[in-house]
Amino acid sequence: MKERRIPKETIDRLPLYLRCLNKLIDRGEENISSENFSSRLNLNSAQVRKDLSYFGDFGTRGVGYKTEKLASEIRDILNLDKSWSMALVGVGNIGSALLTYRGFDQRVFEVEMAFDRNPDLIGEELNGVEIEDVNNLVDRVSEKNIRIGIVAVPAQAAQEISEKLVEGGVTGILNFAPTLLDIPDDVQLAQVDITKELEQLVYYLQK
Repeated sequence: MKERRIPKETIDRLPLYLRCLNKLIDRGEENISSENFSSRLNLNSAQVRKDLSYFGDFGTRGVGYKTEKLASEIRDILNLDKSWSMALVGVGNIGSALLTYRGFDQRVFEVEMAFDRNPDLIGEELNGVEIEDVNNLVDRVSEKNIRIGIVAVPAQAAQEISEKLVEGGVTGILNFAPTLLDIPDDVQLAQVDITKELEQLVYYLQK
């Protein structure tokens, strides 16, 4: 049987649904309707129902969705039901901010290793993580069985670093460097491009 293709846009919206559900759960709300979802996230209610229907029948007519149950289902879909150790490469302004960032769900995401080539940083500790020599990146990432790498180095070094991460066994890369990476097809890449987002923002401001 041919596997049903799930649109990338649907996957992109799942974390938004989960964030919304977590807020409702914290407030003690037990149910949410697709209309409520749509108003909170500025989406069409039919789109909400279609997105969730790709993964199962979670709602009840006239009641909506149980917040706790749906949040649990989405965490399972997104692979957030286990912990992910990450390796950060580049402890400059962005990298050091990520090392001290409190927005990660510590039960799921943890920066376990950090690397840099600056001898003044190597051996220092930031937020409980020792900064290691980037020359040892491949062996150390492989030794710790790290699957997620964060690239926060200058653009000219990003390709080399990404290749080393892949060589060490990383299968997912979050790239903060303002450059496109050429990586194997079986490695997942997420690009954080602040400049692109600002350029798109000012385009819409003129409308």
